[in-house]
Amino acid sequence: MKRTNKNGKPAKNRKIPLRPAARNPNVLSKRTAERATDKLVALAEAAQQRAYAPYSNFHVGTALLTDAGVHTAANVENASYGLSICAERNAISRAVLDGARSILAVAVVTDTSPPAAPCGMCLQTLAEFAPDFDALRVTLANPAGERRDHTLADLLPHGFRPRDLLRR
Repeated sequence: MKRTNKNGKPAKNRKIPLRPAARNPNVLSKRTAERATDKLVALAEAAQQRAYAPYSNFHVGTALLTDAGVHTAANVENASYGLSICAERNAISRAVLDGARSILAVAVVTDTSPPAAPCGMCLQTLAEFAPDFDALRVTLANPAGERRDHTLADLLPHGFRPRDLLRR
């Protein structure tokens, strides 16, 4: 069934506005975050298909909503394992290069059930750009449709924050 507008003409696809809450430009409103989640998961799934993981066969895709737009990436492995880069840090690097300084929402897609959380290094890197640990929504998903919603505070309850450098 096709959607139509009030004049009976085919309705145009509405874009979901990915705007921060008016009170704080670095925190998404709950409604906007919920509406953005489906789009971010879909983008993360698409990124996962481009992962380069010939050694572990563990493909990860990530989509970030930032103050500079949406950024996606996948994990890239290397035969020298220490040179591999996780999807989350890859996306953050890409976002920073594009001018982002605040991460507002994250979607991570893996093939595991339940969906896997980011590693500690990735969580700490997310923390660097999270204006509010309690507000940063991290959605874990898999292609089978399972989803787990967390905040960064749930996943990294005692993370080191840039402001901790000021405490001496």
